[in-house]
Amino acid sequence: MNRAWQQVMPVALQPVTKKPAALPRQYSRLVFAAGDVFSRYIIFQRAIMQQPDYTAYKVNSTINIDGNLNKYPWKHAKWSKRFCDMVTGTPGMYNTQACVLWSEEHLYIAFYAEEPFVEAYQKERDSIVFLESDLEVFIDGGDCYYELEVNAANTVYEVFFIWKDAYTKGSRFDIPQFDVHHPQAYTFGGDYDRVGATFWKGTHPRGIRWAFTHFDMPGLQTAVQVDGTLNDNSDIDQGWSLEIAIPWSSLGLLAGGSTIPPRNGDVWSIFLGRFQKLVSGGKEVSPHPAMALSSHGIYDTHLPDKWSRIEFVGE
Repeated sequence: MNRAWQQVMPVALQPVTKKPAALPRQYSRLVFAAGDVFSRYIIFQRAIMQQPDYTAYKVNSTINIDGNLNKYPWKHAKWSKRFCDMVTGTPGMYNTQACVLWSEEHLYIAFYAEEPFVEAYQKERDSIVFLESDLEVFIDGGDCYYELEVNAANTVYEVFFIWKDAYTKGSRFDIPQFDVHHPQAYTFGGDYDRVGATFWKGTHPRGIRWAFTHFDMPGLQTAVQVDGTLNDNSDIDQGWSLEIAIPWSSLGLLAGGSTIPPRNGDVWSIFLGRFQKLVSGGKEVSPHPAMALSSHGIYDTHLPDKWSRIEFVGE
């Protein structure tokens, strides 16, 4: 730059001709320390996000599925916290807890549901049990997921869902078991998408799913015990319990490439929840109160990214 112009230019706009002085060593240390604290904070926040919601421990014995939870290993196992309201995250209206265990052969799940008036009138397999009160398990498989619902009469309702974008010719789902022309195969938009404009296509970013309502999980075992009297509201019941056993050999499609049985430290996305039929002032409350191990922030169970992270740990 011409020196004459530099002489009349305001000092603030004059070019820097000297290197700025280095920060004193103590300030440099503070800058690096602050950066280190921030990095540690980010790592800590990420770690919190990756923490499991529940830890499932391994057992070496076979559990007899009869609905009785007052036995080994349930009696000495680690049970979940009380379920929360699925939308708000506040404590659920009735105490509901779950326990997940596993062996080399089976995935085991147990529930205890407090309920003063235990009712279950749906008795035929694959009846719409969620029209009453039920306990529910969803297992995420990435491109697919499995839904299991059971009521206090031990009536089972099952559906296998496949995301439509994953159902392609030659894929692992292109098998006779998942024939989209089956009379009990439907498209499904989502639990929350009930209005006419979105019912058939849904609002989920991934689109819709194929729902195979005729699916039966091979080797599934369920059993219920009622602490009270079923369908008799003349007395006060304590609640009911549910035991579930699923062979790992039947969960291959849901493993998503993971090893089955899981390895120590593997994490699966699983929904554990409850829907409760409630009558107030002679009218049925709608929608039914929904409780879950983890809050969703929305009244929709069909959101795998909202489900609980279950970590499998060996002995």
